[in-house]
Amino acid sequence: MAMKSSSLCNPFVSLFFFLLRKLAGHRHHRGRMAVPTKPSPPPPPLPTLDMLHGQTLVVDVEAWILRPPVSAFPYFMLVAVEAGSFLRGLLLLLLYPLMLLLLGDGARAKAMATVAFVGLEEKEVARVGRAVLPKFFLEATAAEGVAAVQAAARVVAVSVTFPRVMVDGFLREYVGVDAVVGPEVRSVGGVLAGLMDDEDADEVAAKTLRAVFGDDMEAARKKGAVGLVGPASSGRVRYLLCPYYCKETFAVSETDTRGWRPLPRDKYPRPLVFHDGRLAFAPTPPAALAMYTFLPFGIVLVVFRIIAFSFLPYRVCFPVGALTGVHYRLVAGHEPTATRQGGGGRLYVCNHRTLLDPVIVAAALGKPVTAVTYSLSPVSELIAPIRTARLTRDREKDQRNMAAVLARGDLVVCPEGTTCREEYLLRLSPLFAELGVDVNPVALDTRVGMFYGTSTKPGRKWMDPFYFMMNPRPAYRVEFLPRAATAPVDNGGRGHSIDVANRVQRELGKALGFELTGLTRKDKYMTLAGNEGVVPTAPKNH
Repeated sequence: MAMKSSSLCNPFVSLFFFLLRKLAGHRHHRGRMAVPTKPSPPPPPLPTLDMLHGQTLVVDVEAWILRPPVSAFPYFMLVAVEAGSFLRGLLLLLLYPLMLLLLGDGARAKAMATVAFVGLEEKEVARVGRAVLPKFFLEATAAEGVAAVQAAARVVAVSVTFPRVMVDGFLREYVGVDAVVGPEVRSVGGVLAGLMDDEDADEVAAKTLRAVFGDDMEAARKKGAVGLVGPASSGRVRYLLCPYYCKETFAVSETDTRGWRPLPRDKYPRPLVFHDGRLAFAPTPPAALAMYTFLPFGIVLVVFRIIAFSFLPYRVCFPVGALTGVHYRLVAGHEPTATRQGGGGRLYVCNHRTLLDPVIVAAALGKPVTAVTYSLSPVSELIAPIRTARLTRDREKDQRNMAAVLARGDLVVCPEGTTCREEYLLRLSPLFAELGVDVNPVALDTRVGMFYGTSTKPGRKWMDPFYFMMNPRPAYRVEFLPRAATAPVDNGGRGHSIDVANRVQRELGKALGFELTGLTRKDKYMTLAGNEGVVPTAPKNH
């Protein structure tokens, strides 16, 4: 019996010592004698931009493009939430401490990929990689790494931590690399299995070579490239195999990267005008834990705030909202005076930040208005405290409808046609300038800290106002600008209305400090969703 009991305990004893070894894996063993080794030669100095000019580069993404230390958790968390759900993100958050305790860096990345990807549609994860992740990767990008990429003639970026589907859009579109090599996530029938392919160093090197030089491997060995890698202790040099295929290799150290600077927004290789997703912050483990802790309170805040804005008088809703954390600022500006001769309402033209823009304008005026929109969900129409009128994308019909609404009362128009989160103004549709009435421009700006109140994801736009109101301290800034005079339509035609729209755009941009663009709703949806953003039930444009 004693022998049997001892044999039963052996697995538990082995598991106990395994955990001890894991916990002590990064500690020094005091009782172990040090083996004398020859000092390693000092690494070569980092290359100057002149040295990289015209070269072909093989770049380690985690060592050179992203500022170390690189934590993979926030990016897998974004995929779990944006492509999956908040429940999937919560599962990843709960499992992460165990992954941190029991797994090494490589195994941990694979485990996070399994939790974040398994069961998701491949095209949805690709959309998140293209529309959501670039913003967060850019905020963690090193200016020095981007400068090296821009100096080279051809660049191949290699990532070991992140699957290619996560970094491809960021590296190609916003950093400017020519090819991306990274782990592939297995899929079955367009659905991800959550398992990353186990490629050894030779396979990764061969894939890198083909991305750089094509299929002529002998020419690759003779021509060579310049390798920009991390310290040898990171293990990434083994994957790049730069000693075999690069004529020169430069390894950056922790001392080198200590002074690296974040990439300023005005230095982005491509301006970040559009991005998608609900989370407005990088979900590090502490930040993600704070979000999930806040969510139950946030739902209560949403209900209270929606009731306040829907049923309380305009003069009361903002003070009540302020008690729950809503910050509202009305900038001292010009009193709205533009009105049409012979009666009728005033026309207010504002930039578009969220679906709540017309409601905020109405509250600032202290009186009801009517808002025109191309598409509004039944839920948004139900809870809207103001009247709404639908547009059809038939120019002549929409002009008549807007004129009829304006004859009955004040009208709010957002001629950008879609929301824009960043400090840019999209091109204004000139339709409002063809109504033959002076306009009151209204400059709007918003600030959120946890959730974005806009989305391009089909079937989720009805939740936009709820997400905005779920922020702990959402903020709105309203400024009424001097009126802009317009001439009658028959005194200039559409060319004059375009001039008026451009003038209003300049005035809005000047008041807000936003950059003007010629981009449209179609550009936004093609970038973020791969479609033109046209509601299927709406008639075609004329």
